[in-house]
Amino acid sequence: MPFYDLKSFITELEKQGQLLTITEQVMPEPDISAAACAINKLGDKSPALLFENIYGYHHAKIAMNIHGSWPNLAIAMGIAKNTPLKQQFFEFVKRYQNYPGEVEYRNQAPWQEVIIDKDINLFEILPLFRLNHGDGGFYIDKASIVSRDITASEPAKTQNVGMYRIEVKGKDSLGIQPVPAHDIALHLQRAEEQGLDLPIALTISNDPMISTVAAMPILYDQSEYAMAAALNGEPYPVVTTELTGLDVPWGSQYVLEGYVVSRYREAEGPFGEFTGHYSGGRRMPVIKVTKVSHRKNPIYEHLYLGMPWTEIDYLMGINTCAPIYVQLKQSFPEVEAVNALYTHGLIVIVSTKSRFAGFGKAVGNRVFTIPHGLGYAKIVIVVDETVDPFNLPQVMWAISTKFNPEFDLITLPGLSILPLDPASHPPGITTKMLIDATTPYPSEQHGHFSQELKDPITTDKWVEKLSNMLNAKQ
Repeated sequence: MPFYDLKSFITELEKQGQLLTITEQVMPEPDISAAACAINKLGDKSPALLFENIYGYHHAKIAMNIHGSWPNLAIAMGIAKNTPLKQQFFEFVKRYQNYPGEVEYRNQAPWQEVIIDKDINLFEILPLFRLNHGDGGFYIDKASIVSRDITASEPAKTQNVGMYRIEVKGKDSLGIQPVPAHDIALHLQRAEEQGLDLPIALTISNDPMISTVAAMPILYDQSEYAMAAALNGEPYPVVTTELTGLDVPWGSQYVLEGYVVSRYREAEGPFGEFTGHYSGGRRMPVIKVTKVSHRKNPIYEHLYLGMPWTEIDYLMGINTCAPIYVQLKQSFPEVEAVNALYTHGLIVIVSTKSRFAGFGKAVGNRVFTIPHGLGYAKIVIVVDETVDPFNLPQVMWAISTKFNPEFDLITLPGLSILPLDPASHPPGITTKMLIDATTPYPSEQHGHFSQELKDPITTDKWVEKLSNMLNAKQ
């Protein structure tokens, strides 16, 4: 059964032993971010955290690490929490291919319980705190942000829901970093070309599926709400806001509305990013907030990110692998699986069958031109279909034995990458690398691969048998 708000998902996490409630008093800094960092050091089955007693606040509750483990992601999908990672990947792909799902429009939402449209003070409304000690201010880093191309003939068809970092810069102003490869950067560019402000809505503390989709590299003309419906297997509920006319999730805890000020930039950053480095400061657009709506007694959801692995590596894991897989399969049906789990897919590992000489290189080069590849994929590794891309020892074996740098290494200089990549030079430009670790196919003549070892013929049966025996002992 899908979850349409954060509270119902937290309840389910608690029921399944995937929630740790912290009732002792904690300091907003550094306790909350330190705890969220620490929980990911305990393995890939870590629970979410709910802080109920925060120094300086009477009623605030803060949720962290909501998406921060494979079991939590499985529960969000409504499948058994111990479902293996690769099985989760293929379940995600199967539902992805049901796109589009139905979007259900509702007239009212719980987040309309409290409305503030005068004397807005975000420092009083939100329980803000810094995540890393070098951050340039308070950040909102898990909001789903809704925008449209207001210059299009049918703006509603261009509506996008994305997840970008937001800095709280004043009582009613925010800084936003729209990465050029993201849809919102295109919306803002077209509005500014005509000197127009860009209406925008930020929804905070959302249901788990829209956060997953907002952080997902789907195609420009695809709807995040229709994708959430496809992944949930049920219509996805939204409400159209009165002020901006944008559609926002029915189940959000907070909705902030306003506009991106046209042709105006201010200093933004630094911020500790998913790359494990601070981003530095840049001049970025500013959002003017003119209306805040929220539930009574809302839960504020935040996300810790820093040196991997943290919650963001789970949140942007399977949902990055699946679109790459589907988009690659459209060109190359031979593709078997895709692993883009590491540092938001700066490395992409593809397993594929080969049909002719140079096939692995063709598949690898295609990765660089899909939506995710344009701004993220920096290193692509291609392996045979017999190699599981989620099994790093197997991938390392393929590179160790199949790969010959003289024949199988391609570097492509001067390509785009997100400016946050600390190795890019100048920022936003890099050399990309393709490692073809597939078995050479005739007429490729290098190497000697005719005597590759195979597992004993009943190994698969023994894997299942021994796995069942071990599970029975637990």
